[in-house]
Amino acid sequence: MTGTGPLDGLRRDMPDISGHLARIWGILPDARLVGGAVRDLLCGRGVSDIDLATPHAPDEVMARLKQAGIRVVPTGLSHGTVTAVLDGHPFEITTLRRDEETDGRHATVAWTHDWREDAARRDFTINAMSCDSAGVVHDYFGGQADLAAGRIRFVGNARQRIAEDALRILRFFRFQARYGGAAPDPDAIAAITALSGMIDRLSVERVWSELRRILVGPHVTRTLVQMHDSGVLGHVLPEGYDIGRLARLLSCGAPADAVLRLAALVSGDVREVARRLKLSRADTMALAQTRADPVPLPGMGDDVLAPMLADHALRDLLWRTWLRQADRAGRRDAAWDAMRARLDGMEKPVFPLAGRDIMATGRASGTMVGRVLAQVRQWWLENGCTAGHADCVARMNAVLRDGPVDTT
Repeated sequence: MTGTGPLDGLRRDMPDISGHLARIWGILPDARLVGGAVRDLLCGRGVSDIDLATPHAPDEVMARLKQAGIRVVPTGLSHGTVTAVLDGHPFEITTLRRDEETDGRHATVAWTHDWREDAARRDFTINAMSCDSAGVVHDYFGGQADLAAGRIRFVGNARQRIAEDALRILRFFRFQARYGGAAPDPDAIAAITALSGMIDRLSVERVWSELRRILVGPHVTRTLVQMHDSGVLGHVLPEGYDIGRLARLLSCGAPADAVLRLAALVSGDVREVARRLKLSRADTMALAQTRADPVPLPGMGDDVLAPMLADHALRDLLWRTWLRQADRAGRRDAAWDAMRARLDGMEKPVFPLAGRDIMATGRASGTMVGRVLAQVRQWWLENGCTAGHADCVARMNAVLRDGPVDTT
């Protein structure tokens, strides 16, 4: 394919980026756009990252950019990558390379001047194209035809590509969901099925990064079924999974959040999954809270919902309703939607009493304050969180008169 089509789209939709790119091409005229930018420009999708490749060595690239007054960061010199920063926009520029040695996770690389050799080390044909400053797309392995046909193919031998980096197994399913048709490439699936055990050698951080994207991507149910059929999903989630439950969650219209969808998908201990995948503390807490109690249900009045909201985060409560709806209804339901809307519109109740109120009476020791406060707060919760400060003070005085109950 020749012409300026891909670059026309960039100039139209991202004029600032196009201007910065023109400046880089003025300094490195032999550089080309590579990878996802070319793929997405060809199919009319938005471009998030602009990556380039060049036959020049990293030190020469850095010298040329600095001489032109462009800030440059040596972000990955061992792999030939530097980052040019123009008006806050990063442009990764990588020297053409070939793999000298790989172990399924890491590669030792050497520089090359051969564009085809560089393209041959990439994962899929749709990611192996490059585009020069004249708008000419260089396509050595049929990526344009595959993109048009909705076909995700490994570059060259699928088994060899996977042996070089097992993460390509998960990347295949992510790209299949986003760019592929309903039926995946049989050669790719055969290789993935044979080598699915290599996933166990990957760092769990890389696995979760890909799984997170798959969970919020298009056709998630279909993709997970394909992962199950090829033996991949069992390596990703050995604790167990329930694709049907996730499908029901989607049918209910739940938000497209990776952690919420993971909570629906996992059939085993979610805390164990979070620990093994090394989820962040925030994601771990969200995953555990989504499976916890209490759960708001349709038909509950404000006097029941308010105490829940007082003790739990709104998001946790809403996510619990989605999971329960998936289990009970498995489809959109006006009663569930109405209850969530009501809960979302409620103000979070705040207990109006504080320890200083109790201390001010002079009738409670320091050790009693917590017990009195807890007892009054429990009464406040049981009465729908409607009692104000004066009513809580009256209740406090009654507790002090009768003596607080020891709940320890």
